[in-house]
Amino acid sequence: MEGVGSDALSLHLRLGVIVAFVTLVLDQASKFWLVRVFDIAHRGTVKLTPFFDLVLAWNQGISFGWFQNDGPTAQIALMAIKAVAVLVLAIWMARSRTLIASLALGLIIGGAVGNGIDRLVYGAVVDFALFHVQIGDNTFNWYVFNLADVAIVAGVAALLYDSFLGIPAVKAP
Repeated sequence: MEGVGSDALSLHLRLGVIVAFVTLVLDQASKFWLVRVFDIAHRGTVKLTPFFDLVLAWNQGISFGWFQNDGPTAQIALMAIKAVAVLVLAIWMARSRTLIASLALGLIIGGAVGNGIDRLVYGAVVDFALFHVQIGDNTFNWYVFNLADVAIVAGVAALLYDSFLGIPAVKAP
């Protein structure tokens, strides 16, 4: 890996792992608090602003609720795919030559593991954030999401930034 010393690579990897861990902790803490402490299931929709509510949605599918299926075989398949993806991302992070890519991969890994834990604990991903806008008599809602989803999207955006505008990155394994 020309141009990047092993000390820098080691630092990038450590920071990526820290970002993954912090992302995982914040995601799981927010979900634990909303489900177990705040008891959002019994509160229903909680309006925080005219455009943002807290709601409880159990996502049994993948991103944005695609491929909804609550069967045990489908859940096991999703968990297996997620485990392989996290492993591939971790290898990519270990080989990364840029700090941005390492941090981005840490966000994605932390978010993926957080949503994976939800599948193991609850059988579905806990989603709770809902943006919406009222135009006349019509309400337009965005997908319900969580902090892990935010981390994954931010990580993907940072990887795209790094691949187009950063120094040439190591190819994904």
